[in-house]
Amino acid sequence: MSPFPLRPLVLALVALIPALSAVPLGAVPARADDDGERARRALERGEIRPLDAVLAAARAAVPGDVVALDLKRDDGRWLYKLRILGTDGRRRDVKIDASSLKLLDVDDDD
Repeated sequence: MSPFPLRPLVLALVALIPALSAVPLGAVPARADDDGERARRALERGEIRPLDAVLAAARAAVPGDVVALDLKRDDGRWLYKLRILGTDGRRRDVKIDASSLKLLDVDDDD
């Protein structure tokens, strides 16, 4: 006999099916694939620069490792928000215009 019987797990999963099917589709959060698709379309339209160019611009302004990245639409323009762990060990939030690669803001996170 197995030390981990599957029957209770299967019963628990079966019990969750009605609850999960009751969740309206509109309540499901956006998927990362949707964000990627949105970014791809913006790149194809020439509204944003390629990611490698954005990363190079960010690292030139704040040397270190990019640990988080977010693409946002704000007041009609695309912005990249990056979190960089600097070579000095400090975390900084960097905002870059996704079209011009202009550095807009650097905030210390500490």
